[in-house]
Amino acid sequence: MERNIKIVIIEDDDTIRMGYKILIGEEEGFEVINAYASVDEALKTIRGEDPDVILLDIELPGTNGIEGIPRLKKLLPKAFILILTVYESEKLIFDALSNGAAGYLTKDTPADKICAAVREVIKGGGPMSINIARIVIKSFRKNQDSPLSKRETQILEMVGEGKSRSQIARELFIDLETVRSHIKNIYIKLDVNSRADAIKMARENKLI
Repeated sequence: MERNIKIVIIEDDDTIRMGYKILIGEEEGFEVINAYASVDEALKTIRGEDPDVILLDIELPGTNGIEGIPRLKKLLPKAFILILTVYESEKLIFDALSNGAAGYLTKDTPADKICAAVREVIKGGGPMSINIARIVIKSFRKNQDSPLSKRETQILEMVGEGKSRSQIARELFIDLETVRSHIKNIYIKLDVNSRADAIKMARENKLI
């Protein structure tokens, strides 16, 4: 008889954390062995728990999820880390995957789909929410000769989504002045003077 898949959850919202613990823990073949409010808290004892899969949020107090991935992998090299977050930023997706995350799901993913993703990752798959997979595919279709840096491209995409400068700063964990500086550089590189013109030119030239 196969043993249960051992799961640890790292999520700072008490309600969401306990909700995941209950819903996933009720799934046959799964065992939620612990649920932490932060990476820093988890790092103290998670090695002894030896989970198969870690469900990890990104925005956490102290060490955020992106920074936490390599630290968790160092302690538990065989564990699979599944990001479970509200963020759909291309930069965060690629940072998470580059740091060693095995998959990336958004929090609107139903519990049964999360459980299916856990099973998939155990078998060597790389589960992603549909919208995340679209972002990854879209990134490979972009103009490789773009004059914009990766960060500038990312910010222009967020501008195109209608996000304000303050929203962009919050989601990318950078200050507002840095966002303003990037947008100024985008305008210079694309030789435009407005948000609308920058978005139009970028889309026409497949820069975003």
